[in-house]
Amino acid sequence: MEENKNLAAEAAQAPAETAAPVAEQATKKAPVVAGPDPNFDWDAYENGDIVSAQSKEEMKKKYDNTLNAIKDKEVVEGTVISINKREVVVNIGYKSDGVVPMSEFRYNPDLKVGDKVEVFIESQEDKKGQLLLSHKQARLTRAWDKVNTALETGEVVTGFVKCRTKGGMIVDVFGIEAFLPGSQIDVKPIRDYDLFVGKTMEFKVVKINHEYKNVVVSHKALIEAELEQQKKEIISKLQKGQVLEGVVKNITSYGVFIDLGGVDGLIHITDLSWGRVTHPEEVVKLDQKINVVILDFDDEKKRIALGLKQLTPHPWDALDPDLKVGDHVKGKVVVIADYGAFVEIAPGVEGLIHVSEMSWSQHLRSAQDFLKVGDEVEAVILTLDREERKMSLGLKQLKPDPWETIEERYPVGSQHTARVRNFTNFGVFVELEEGVDGLIHISDLSWTKKIKHPSEFTQIGANLDVVVLEIDKENRRLSLGHKQLEENPWDQFETVFTVGSIHDGVIIEMLDKGAVVMLPYGVEGFATPKHLVKEDGSQAQLDEKLPFKVIEFNKDAKRIILSHSRTFEDEKKEDKGEGETPKKAKRAKKEEPIVTPTIEKTTLGDLDALAALKSQMDAEAAAEKKAKKAPAKKAAPKAEAKKAEEPKAEEVKAEEPKAEATETEEKA
Repeated sequence: MEENKNLAAEAAQAPAETAAPVAEQATKKAPVVAGPDPNFDWDAYENGDIVSAQSKEEMKKKYDNTLNAIKDKEVVEGTVISINKREVVVNIGYKSDGVVPMSEFRYNPDLKVGDKVEVFIESQEDKKGQLLLSHKQARLTRAWDKVNTALETGEVVTGFVKCRTKGGMIVDVFGIEAFLPGSQIDVKPIRDYDLFVGKTMEFKVVKINHEYKNVVVSHKALIEAELEQQKKEIISKLQKGQVLEGVVKNITSYGVFIDLGGVDGLIHITDLSWGRVTHPEEVVKLDQKINVVILDFDDEKKRIALGLKQLTPHPWDALDPDLKVGDHVKGKVVVIADYGAFVEIAPGVEGLIHVSEMSWSQHLRSAQDFLKVGDEVEAVILTLDREERKMSLGLKQLKPDPWETIEERYPVGSQHTARVRNFTNFGVFVELEEGVDGLIHISDLSWTKKIKHPSEFTQIGANLDVVVLEIDKENRRLSLGHKQLEENPWDQFETVFTVGSIHDGVIIEMLDKGAVVMLPYGVEGFATPKHLVKEDGSQAQLDEKLPFKVIEFNKDAKRIILSHSRTFEDEKKEDKGEGETPKKAKRAKKEEPIVTPTIEKTTLGDLDALAALKSQMDAEAAAEKKAKKAPAKKAAPKAEAKKAEEPKAEEVKAEEPKAEATETEEKA
């Protein structure tokens, strides 16, 4: 190269004459050579690179055109070019091949060289210059696209049942773990999920939760469409009364579902047997083949009502035709309630014993007090309706009605001992025997005591002596009395507590309108507030013992009106007069023996004392009458003295209006 440069320089410097022959010589000896390329890269040539920059750029473009244009985070298709135990080498047409872990192809044990697979480009070049690919991520990315498309279009997808989980199964669909609910496995209930583990089945995507990346699939939805068409065809051919064969599909507490070959029907628990059925399992079992009769069906709702007991004759049709009202029957208690008990006298034939027919007692209680389920009983037929298939029975009819002979066993005026059953505000209900009750009115409990409520007099469960006052056989009522066991003391009180007589009494109760005063012999009186004012102006208090004057006595109403104030007011009025008149002296003398000591806890048993007191008063009255019939001579001095002691007419006349006014005021 150096020589060529020198030759060129010498030729340039030679004179023209010399140059011409030389040029001619050169022309003759060698071919003409073109001048050097001014753009020739001599430095690259010296380094051994004989390719020009332009050619190199063209070659680079041609090379780039032979490679695929790829981007990170996208899914591309590649070809398996090598497989070993740890990894799979995949060619995606890039300048280098990618490596995928063999574990990501575990689902596909038949993978071989040359298979086309999808991979996800995680990175075109890592620190080592390696292309990073992931088949698992590619499957997930593609899978979500496919799943979303399947949900929108209703496309059927294929999945692999991996394992059981709570409430259903886990299914691998396009590499995504989807949930298959137990209710969506099949149209009939599945009792053993393990039968489906490891199977590849077809599914329909029914729900996707993008937030939680959850997918729900259904196998049942695929076959429901077919079954729906089958149901329409089956129901269109159904007829009431038609007998079909079916299989027990499910048993519930209210009935049994029967598979009729593509359509389900329900046998209600009441249509399983003519007799009482506690639970359908007593009659049928799962997967049992049975004949059923169609009772009813609904085309729109596709509901079919079936019956099993209707295939056998009704027990009422086989009931003894000679059975009639009044006959005795035996049976077993099958159901019991508060209002009565149902007794089965034959399979499917029941009668009701109402609680009112269990005892002659008028106290209606719960049927559980008389019977319990399982009891064997004998009863009397009260009503029998073969058309309605109803029967009522009675237990109490096995015993005679106590009211039939009530007048003979409990005549009016007879005395008996009864047991207190309950109270009311107006009296006491007592029981003489089972089925025979009576009422003691509150006014017939005591002659003397004012009773506000029967609980003050007796208690429930206590025994009480009674007298029969009245019988109402038609309405089954007895009117009883207790006070009638003793004589009416008010006949004697009429002679003891005369108007104007004074007696000691104890205030036993204070009321707004006055006070209740206990008088001798256990009798009670009443005093208004103005008659309770004492001589010093103070008011009488509870439990205070004071003298009281009788200002009113009513035998029929059993009422005694008293006054304490009158005891000293009347004395003051008498003291205003001029001496004591014979009339007043006589009244005082008459009142004197009537004042009796207070007997605090007297009872009706003290009537003998009243009788003795009456005898004494009768004797005094007889003696006084005898004295009036004495000779006039002896009576004359007394008459004159009486005349002298009598007040003037004007004084008596003046006092009388005042007395009348006082009496009027008291009554008011």
